Parts: sequence; structure tokens; C-alpha cells
Amino acid sequence: MEFVLNIGIVLSFFLGILLFSKKDKVFTDNILSMWLFVIGIHLAGYFFYFKGYWETYPHLIGITAPLPFIYGPFLYLYVTHSIKKERNLSLRDYFHFIPLLVSYLYMMPFYFLYSAEEKIQVDNGLIDDYGVFSYLLVIGIIISGVIYSILAFRSLQKRKRILTNNFSYNDRIDMKWLQSAIFGIISFFLIAGIVSILREIIGFEFPFNADILFYSIIISFVVFIGYSGIRQRDLFSNSVLKEEDLVKRESEYKRSSLKPEDAFKIHIELQELMTKTKPYLNPKLTIRELAHSLAISTNHLSQVINQNEKVNFHDFVNKYRVEEFIQRAKNNDTYSLLSLAYDSGFNSKSTFNSVFKKLKSTTPSQYLASLKT
Repeated sequence: MEFVLNIGIVLSFFLGILLFSKKDKVFTDNILSMWLFVIGIHLAGYFFYFKGYWETYPHLIGITAPLPFIYGPFLYLYVTHSIKKERNLSLRDYFHFIPLLVSYLYMMPFYFLYSAEEKIQVDNGLIDDYGVFSYLLVIGIIISGVIYSILAFRSLQKRKRILTNNFSYNDRIDMKWLQSAIFGIISFFLIAGIVSILREIIGFEFPFNADILFYSIIISFVVFIGYSGIRQRDLFSNSVLKEEDLVKRESEYKRSSLKPEDAFKIHIELQELMTKTKPYLNPKLTIRELAHSLAISTNHLSQVINQNEKVNFHDFVNKYRVEEFIQRAKNNDTYSLLSLAYDSGFNSKSTFNSVFKKLKSTTPSQYLASLKT
């Protein structure tokens, strides 16, 4: 356990420093850097407890107890500021830290008015001044972590829907790593809740140090999110697409000025454009570029694609790429399948395989083999 904690503490501060000094740093790197520093302090606090330093230095007792209140808000702020153009914290953002502040204010008498001996007695349950507060603190932290994880996930899914209506590629806007981070945090809080219920309420005695379960998750999270944060550029930045140009939600179609007959005409022109000029061969094609070719707004084009093709922009473009690949592969005697995929507009092997399987329910090689039988 001691070795695991040492690794977590060192990595938290080390990765936090790397993020803070990262080249081409963005605002979300600062959020993640501060979060990692807080995790490092939290792990150090438990390390002092684990090594028995609380008995030697009683004034360390409880200093880091409310810190997990900050995990949920930091996760939520990291996600929300990764998917919007604001590059500083607003006054509303600071409200997320109120539970942390209230907890520390409530514990001020304990920190400054209790003697060292009294603090040891409180920690050992001989003085019950903070007994109820301790239970409420644990419950509040777990609820906070779960709620913020859900809110972060919902924000991410909402943004994902927006992106698929604007981009024909996803190599620079991949959100799987951030989804994994959210699942890691919610796992931490759920396991902490289960362990707390079993240990504190039911009275179950684990045959091992149960704390290692959720602290191991936190340390794994530190490694994963630190590495991902260092190599991640601004999550949804794109040099050719401004925030105000994004097609945002299908509910806007209800207020659209596009008449049915105009939508039909645009759909015909769109099909002709895709067939004749093949704009999908551009691997970085965006909805704004395609709308510009048709001399219409991005919202009108998105409306036509969604209502007439019954798919989002991402799937619409990649459907043409898949068909282009199949036609090229039928006449191929020289090039590899991956080369043909790149020539058809795909810009990564993983995207090509996932899109092809989604549309054809099989792998590219299996599909082509079936054509020969």
C-alpha cells in the first residue's frame, strides 16, 4: 500500500507540473493541473494517516478530509470548458466549490481550537463532536461525485451529437479517453460508497485494507488522465470552424425558415454534388465547407441531411466514402485496403474500420470476399 501511495503522490505532482508547463497550453490544462495537485495533496494526507503520523502530529488529522468534494466539480469543469469557447472561470463556476468551503468552515473549530490530545480522541471516536458530520461528509462526497460524473457525461454526449453534425472525421475530436476518465471517477465514488456502507454501517470487516480499492482507482486515474491531458490538444478546437458556426441542435429545425420545396431542391443538389465532385474525398471535410459549396447555411444543410437522409453529417459523408472504397477495391490489383481507404477520404485506420462495420455489419476484407463468392 505504501509503495502504491508513493507512486500516486509523485505522479500527481509530476504530471501536474508537466501540464502546467506544457507547450501550447490551453485553459483546460490549468484545470487538470490544479486537479492533479489536489489529488496529490489528498493522497499525501492518507499516506500520513497510513504511516501513523497522525498520532505523532495530531494537527494533521482531518486536514484533507473534505478534499474529495473537489473531484466532481473539477471533472465537470474540465469537461464543460473543454467543449465551449470560454477560457476562464466564471463566477457561477466557483459555486461548485461551496460544499468544500462549507465543510472547511465547519471544521475550523476542530483545526484551531482543539488540542492535540482532543484531536486524537475525536479521531478515535472517544469524543463524538464530529461523528455525525463525518457520516454526512462521506455521504455528501459520494453523492457529489456521482452527480457531477453524470452531469459531465451528459455534457459530453450532448457535444458529441453536435460534433457529428459538423465534422466528417473524429481523429482530433475523439472523446473516448474523456469518457473513460468519467467512468473512472464514478467508479471511485461508487466503490467508496459500497465500502463505506459495508464497513461503517453494516460493520463488515474486510480481510484486507479496503482503502486500497478506491485509492488504486485514483492512482490509475492519475496516470491515465495525466498522460491523456499532456498529449491532448484543445479538445474540440479546429482552425476552420468557429464556435458560432456550429450546427447545435435539431430543435432549431422547428424554427427554421426553410420551406419543404426548398429543402427538396437542396437535397437534389446535394446528391448531385456528392456524386459528381466527390467532396467527401477531402478527409477534413466539414459541414461549413459543404454548405459553402451549395451556397446555403450550415443549419439548413444539417436540416436537409437529418430529415432527408435520416443520419447526421458524419455518417452521411462516410457513407459515400465507404461506397467509394468498395468501388475502388473491386478494381484494385495493386494497392492495400488501407491505401484505398485513405484515397476514399478516410484519414485513419480505426475510423475506417469502425465506420465500415457500422454500415455494412462486417469487416472490409470479409465484405469484399463475399462479393467474390
